[in-house]
Amino acid sequence: MSQTILVGILNDMADDAPAPGDVIDWLELEIEALRSAGRLDAQVSFVHAYGLGLPSGTAEAIENAYKQLVEQDVVMIVGPAIGDNALVATPLAERHRVPTINWAGAERARGKYMFHLQGGSHEEESLVIARHMADIGATRLGVIHDISPTGTRHLRHLQDEAAILGIEVPVAVGVSPLSDDVEEEIAKVLANDLDGLVYLGLGLAAPATARAVQSRKWEGPRIMNTAGLRGYSDDFARICDGWTYIDMHSDGNRTLRALCERMGLPRQQALAAAKGHDLGRLVAEGLARARSFDREGVRAGLEQIKWLPAAEGEDGTLLGFGIQDRGALHGRYLVLRQWRGGESVEVREG
Repeated sequence: MSQTILVGILNDMADDAPAPGDVIDWLELEIEALRSAGRLDAQVSFVHAYGLGLPSGTAEAIENAYKQLVEQDVVMIVGPAIGDNALVATPLAERHRVPTINWAGAERARGKYMFHLQGGSHEEESLVIARHMADIGATRLGVIHDISPTGTRHLRHLQDEAAILGIEVPVAVGVSPLSDDVEEEIAKVLANDLDGLVYLGLGLAAPATARAVQSRKWEGPRIMNTAGLRGYSDDFARICDGWTYIDMHSDGNRTLRALCERMGLPRQQALAAAKGHDLGRLVAEGLARARSFDREGVRAGLEQIKWLPAAEGEDGTLLGFGIQDRGALHGRYLVLRQWRGGESVEVREG
């Protein structure tokens, strides 16, 4: 009889049930593929813990959910998905020595036991944004940003890169991550002579930002970070029409294209498929490469993942970790796209 190992799933976007975008089906799919190939003999059982984290919930909820999984003897934890919560979970992974894969945007959410499948990057997204605005000739940017670890770190790196490129940032105004009315703040930003506007944050305040900009009939270039990924649900895409944003998938990625064709998925599900495939692949490969099904064995197994084709990013992006490398995606994994008429359209540089 084969051994059964436990993998924890930390859901930081709900307090009692799976939220939209739950990745469990993708994990099961990739694990079963390796079992069918004879590369993984153990049975894998999933243990769930729910904690509504930041910005809507609390850091304490993440701490409690993580502790629940640790106490159930899981050999790996998957989550959180939001950058601020990944920062909360990172010291817990180090303290309890549980290999954990977060799929958030916080590059600082890495450590000996905390692995990171980038869901964007506070550091790199801002660089891409600044360079794109420079490419289209923008020289004076106004910024509205969340008052949060995510928003303020994005702002810092945007300002640093803008200075290198000769771009001025004469005004940057902070708002609550949960704001639904930013008319006053946008008025303050747009009172300056600008040729570009940037929103940086978790995205809950992005629709209010877009509405306020539209009400003032300001039609200059507008761009946001991966907050724009929220356009794949609700009416966000309609409200944020015309905004360029940072995405994680490219129409030209052959791994993603083959995956969607094989599974008969519509283009609207391409991002979810890319993310789910890559996360599932990392979890499955980490287990398959482990020489022992304890926490240290799984940590070492994750470190052995090298040069797997990623479904996220532009074609040629690779997945893998290393002894001191905890960022999974290597290559041009950040992709510029724009919301147009409710559809996400890839923006080709140049």
